[in-house]
Amino acid sequence: MFSVETRTVDGQVTALGSAGSFTLVVDRPADAGGGGKGFNGGQLLYLAVAGCVSNDLFREAPRLGVELESVRVTVEGDFSGNPAVSDAIAYDVELRGSGDLDALVREVDRIAEIPNTLRRGASVSLRTTRIV
Repeated sequence: MFSVETRTVDGQVTALGSAGSFTLVVDRPADAGGGGKGFNGGQLLYLAVAGCVSNDLFREAPRLGVELESVRVTVEGDFSGNPAVSDAIAYDVELRGSGDLDALVREVDRIAEIPNTLRRGASVSLRTTRIV
């Protein structure tokens, strides 16, 4: 099971996100009332797609006899509506290496966990609220 959390820093909008020993900064843009010091939620969603695809390319490459030198994954999308939800998400992959790179990309697109979770519409629910 995965577990992540955010905790605000010094009573500000800025928060540290953590998963085990790893951290990143979560924030709102300064012009939207935040500190502008970190990723916003939409960026994190798209970064999750990019990170998953990148990791899976490296994970699957040896199985398919591919040697990777470098990977670049670019994800784009936007949010609209009220409440705002993500429009279509698209990603591009740039690879340097040897072997059947096209087959590798097609296989990862088929099996990558985060893109497939979004494609299938995972349920998200509020479990508890604790007021302190």
